[in-house]
Amino acid sequence: MSSSVVETAARASHVAATDDELVVQLVDGRKLSVPLVWFPRLLEASPEQRNSFRLIGDGEYINWPELDEDLSVAGLLRGTSAAHKRGA
Repeated sequence: MSSSVVETAARASHVAATDDELVVQLVDGRKLSVPLVWFPRLLEASPEQRNSFRLIGDGEYINWPELDEDLSVAGLLRGTSAAHKRGA
């Protein structure tokens, strides 16, 4: 099985954010932590805003409606930061 197939199938079951990192619990038991600095909208948001997310596509995507931020679990597993996504 190729890694792209595994990444596509990865789904989040829970999301939490500290002052420094975004922590995503996956349905298969893995836990992924990424630096919050990768996502300036989340870094600059209040703790309440960071915790106001919804899982979309059975957990394949994480959306923060108030912040206009959308992340894919597959992108997080690839190490894709917001700067990379936006071409900066």
